Amino acid sequence: MLVSLLLRHVVCDKWCVFFHKCATVDAKHICVNTRAGCVAIIASDTFAKVGIAMGKRTSLYDAHLQLGAKVIDFHGFEMPVQYRGIREEHASVRSAVGIFDVSHMGEIEVKGEDARRFLQYIVTNDVERLRVGRAMYTLMVDETGGVIDDLLVYQLAEDSYWLVVNASRIAEDDAWIRAHADGYEVTVKDRSDEVALVAIQGPEAATLLQSVADVDVTELRPFSFVRTELYGNPSIISRTGYTGEDGFEVYASPTAVERLFASLIDHGALPCGLGARDTLRLEACLPLYGNELNRDVTPLEVGLQAFVKLDKGPFIGRDALVRQREAGVSRKLVGLQMDDRAIARAGYPVWHGEKMVGQVTSGTLSPTLGVPIALALVDANYAEVGQQLAVEIRSRRHGAHVVQTPFYKRLRGNRPS
Repeated sequence: MLVSLLLRHVVCDKWCVFFHKCATVDAKHICVNTRAGCVAIIASDTFAKVGIAMGKRTSLYDAHLQLGAKVIDFHGFEMPVQYRGIREEHASVRSAVGIFDVSHMGEIEVKGEDARRFLQYIVTNDVERLRVGRAMYTLMVDETGGVIDDLLVYQLAEDSYWLVVNASRIAEDDAWIRAHADGYEVTVKDRSDEVALVAIQGPEAATLLQSVADVDVTELRPFSFVRTELYGNPSIISRTGYTGEDGFEVYASPTAVERLFASLIDHGALPCGLGARDTLRLEACLPLYGNELNRDVTPLEVGLQAFVKLDKGPFIGRDALVRQREAGVSRKLVGLQMDDRAIARAGYPVWHGEKMVGQVTSGTLSPTLGVPIALALVDANYAEVGQQLAVEIRSRRHGAHVVQTPFYKRLRGNRPS
């Protein structure tokens, strides 16, 4: 809980009172003072708490402070929400390059002679398609089809895999995986505290990373990776990311990542915080656990059916998802563009006339498009592009319409070669 009714404004450094007419501040929302010209674009519903951070610290914490980062508590981690400003950081990733500390993500190792068969049972995508040196986006769901987490699976060796999971779900995912491992010859180990992670994102990401890497990163295809050494430490460089741009993620020991981060800064990289990471992923319509995804939502409802292979054989939740596919989903995740400058936030009701037809899952003022955008889970009867709806924002309804997603898609020239 937030203890005081007064919180220092995370972005414009003003002091605001709860429910001030030009600000939004509560246990989920960072205060957004549009009148002060602050960055109201922050998708503040993403952040768990604002105030004095007292959680875990990544190995880059001191570097963040030295670079002037504003630090918040994000799912138990003290993480930078911004440095110079969310607009500037967002624009740098879209036009050039930016770097992110994402060491709060979790890495769970699954290895053993049954590792592939086990993963095939606990995730929705087809692990049989993986090869050493490749990664795959997938989900874990429960018996009802509700999402446990979305994750990346890396195949490190014939019998060894890494599952890269959301920071908010590390303990739950680890427990879920272990609970279903009986009868399989596998070992499960949470490696999260041993691994640090930096994301280099943007159309110039390959050029920047190549300036400090000992391997040719330009040869990596999307969702492929190479195992190499970084400052004498084992590391993984993968062509993956969470921004809608070309990019790389580098996994290594905390000390190696400290040196990498400093070197990238020396080469002119702009450090970026979680605020920009959120606006970037929202423009690209990449789902976030706790917003678009949770155990009350299925992958089919949020448009992730491409990552659910119902014909691959038995897996947890398959029967429920088959039934849902046959019956058709009753609600869908849609993109909304507001008709005015009002900003929708997670949890705000969506209306069609006098009928509440859904709820916003994420919202922001798009830095790239310059208009307020949102994702919302709505009744499937109101999900067609062009459908006129309304979002209730502090007891007032503001017009919005369903638009084609993603809101932003990078130009062909910005795609990985």
